[in-house]
Order: sequence, then structure tokens, then C-alpha cells
Amino acid sequence: MEVITGWRDVPAQAKGAVLAIGNFDGVHRGHQAVLGRARDLALAAGKRSGAVVFEPHPREFFAPDQPFFRLTPLPVKLELLEALGLDETFVIEFGPELAGLSAETFASEVVAKGLGAAHVVVGYDFTYGKGRTGTPLQLKALGKKLGFGVDIVEPVASDGVVFSSSKVRDYLRQGEMVEAAEQLGYWWRVRGKVERGAGRGKGLGFPTVNLQLGKGQDIAHGIYAVRVAHKGRCYPAAGYVGPRPTFGGDKPVLEAYLLDFDGDLYGEEIEVEFIEKLRHDATFADGESLATQMHHDCAQVRGLLTMLAGGDPMARYPLGRALSGGTG
Repeated sequence: MEVITGWRDVPAQAKGAVLAIGNFDGVHRGHQAVLGRARDLALAAGKRSGAVVFEPHPREFFAPDQPFFRLTPLPVKLELLEALGLDETFVIEFGPELAGLSAETFASEVVAKGLGAAHVVVGYDFTYGKGRTGTPLQLKALGKKLGFGVDIVEPVASDGVVFSSSKVRDYLRQGEMVEAAEQLGYWWRVRGKVERGAGRGKGLGFPTVNLQLGKGQDIAHGIYAVRVAHKGRCYPAAGYVGPRPTFGGDKPVLEAYLLDFDGDLYGEEIEVEFIEKLRHDATFADGESLATQMHHDCAQVRGLLTMLAGGDPMARYPLGRALSGGTG
């Protein structure tokens, strides 16, 4: 997939595409319907398919001091878009200039002239232009004047629950990882470089890898069954999110104990995939009591992930299957 930055000086071969436009944070199953429509329309018309995304997320631009829970940082989002079979993605800076464009100017200067879109696909709740005044129906009317078609994808739901990024965040904050995965169509994951911790886990017989959670990623504290991916291999692991109250901590951390690994991953990039929350965070009287509980937690994790390996429920989703070569 070709990644193009900005909407000016777009290469000639990238113009004339069918483009899905949106923030697509999480690339959940509702987003996948929008992106899939663009891909399928492009295939039928013999054109390139693509997505248009904005960086930073508009909420981060308008409220930079308020932590925003991003489900998918840009590198992860681009990998998900590529897994959906798109030919190109435009990454457009969301700053004062773009935020100040009227809906009409956005359609004429960015979509029609800059990107040269032949056709556009948006979700039912897509907004654009200064003050978010532009609507999908308005974009459709503008497209008729400017020479591009517009498809509007209606809400997509399962069992009456509409897929949405806000709903995914709510589930993650409640520790409901299976419900979040049902919305996403894949297991939610965190990626980063392993940092050196205090070494308490090693002293208890459970050496952990430590990652920083992203700004605003306030998922529920507790113990999780997770899978850790490193250089094409996937390891079952017990994950912990919380401030480590037994040791007087106050800042949430992400730690994972790999059940079948013996080595040092310090400085290596890994991906932690959240499967299910086992229990809430707790304070223990001492390290020995904590170690006893960790033995029980690891046994639970092994049993759950062994059952999962026999038939991953996420494999029934196209994006989940596409990611199965890594950790899906």
C-alpha cells in the first residue's frame, strides 16, 4: 500500500481513486464496511482504492491538554488499512489550515482538486469543514457539482449494538476485551519497545516485559490473558495493567509475563494483544502472597489461551484472519 502525505502535489497515478474518508480510529467493523465499500467499488470500476485519514486526531488538535484514548496510533492504523487490501492511504495533517476550511472548500480544494477523487465513501456520521458543519448529504450534493460520486454507508451493528470507536473505548475501560474485539473484528493490541522495569517480577520468579501505555489509554486495571508477538512468534502471557499497589506505585504500567519464553527482550519492539480480563487489581500483604496469586493467574491464562488456540473466534472476521500471521 502506498502512503501519501498531504493533499497537495499528489502524484498523478494516485488521483482518480475511490477513497474512503474518515478518522478510522480502531478500524472497527463499521469502518471496515466503509473501507470495504471503497475497495469493492474501485475493483468494479478498475480504479485504485484508498483511504484518507487525519493526523493528529481532531480531538487531539482541538483539546491538546485533554488525554485522548487513541485505539490505533498511525503505524498500527496503516497496517490495518493495508490488511484490508487498499492501494493507497492519504495522511493529511489536521492543523489550523484544515480546521479552518469551510465544508464547501474542503470538498472543492481537498477532495476534488487536491486528491482528485473519482468517488468518495463516508460513514453516516461523517462530518467535515469548519465547525464540523459538513454532512454526508451535503458532500453528496457538492460531489455532483464537482465531479465525484459519494456513497454513504449506514450504521453497521451486531445484536443491535452499533459499531463505534466510542463503544470500543468504553468496553476497554471496563475490561470487557471480548466485547471490544467483537466491535473491532480483531483483538485490541498495544505496541512499543520493552523498557527496563524495577525487577520486582524477576525477584518473585515472574520476570516481565514492560511497556508504556499510550497517552489516554486508560483501560481497566487488572490481570489479563494476553498474547505477546515478537519477530513473527506469538507467546501466551499473563498481562497486568495498574499502578502496582502492593509496592506503593501510583502510575499505571503495562507488564506481561511470557509463559513459554526464556530470554531478554529489553529494547525490542513487541505487541501485546488483549484477550480477556481475569480479575481486578489488588493489594497483597507481601511479595510471597502476590507470587502465590500469580501462580494461580498463570494457570488460568494457560488454560484459557490453550482453549483459544483450538479455534480463535476472531478468525471468522476478515481483518482478524488478515492479522493472524502476527498475533490475530
